[in-house]
Amino acid sequence: MITSESSPRGAAWRKSSYSSNNGGNCVEVADGFPGVVPLRDSKDPEGHTLLFSAEAWTAFIRDVKAGRYS
Repeated sequence: MITSESSPRGAAWRKSSYSSNNGGNCVEVADGFPGVVPLRDSKDPEGHTLLFSAEAWTAFIRDVKAGRYS
């Protein structure tokens, strides 16, 4: 994982379909960056961005769907 102080240039951010507009704990991801997945806190869009390798992000999503973090 790499931490960046700014968002990747040209990022189009999207929230999870499970997120609500109630001000809860939400993250946003940006598509279209080969080899990495940018991630940020939706409540602090000007804050730091985390960059995960595409492989690490895919493994994380697979584990979430399998219920490994509940």
